[in-house]
Amino acid sequence: MDCLFCKIVEGTIPSNKVLENDHVVVFHDIHPAAPTHVLIVPKKHIASMNDVTAEELPLIGEIHMAAQEAANRLGVQQSGYRLINNCGQDGEQTVHHLHYHLLGGTRLGALTSLSDSHQ
Repeated sequence: MDCLFCKIVEGTIPSNKVLENDHVVVFHDIHPAAPTHVLIVPKKHIASMNDVTAEELPLIGEIHMAAQEAANRLGVQQSGYRLINNCGQDGEQTVHHLHYHLLGGTRLGALTSLSDSHQ
């Protein structure tokens, strides 16, 4: 499989890890969109949120627990952060391995350029 995140999970591509457990790895994004920007990636290859099965729902819980721990380690748990999952072409998913972006370290702007919400 020619999956960037699978290669990071297996260690053939290096990453700046924040944490790792049996199910998830969290590492800094190489093109950060905020002062704090990490990726939360399950070790199991799942192409997108659309491909998650009922059997994999506990893994989604593991991802969210890793997000909480990463936010705490990175010092953004109390000030706040955004957890994003991009899915499909219109959602701007560029790596087809389920992952979440955790962004923080500053006040974040609107959710999209299509809306002035959350400003």
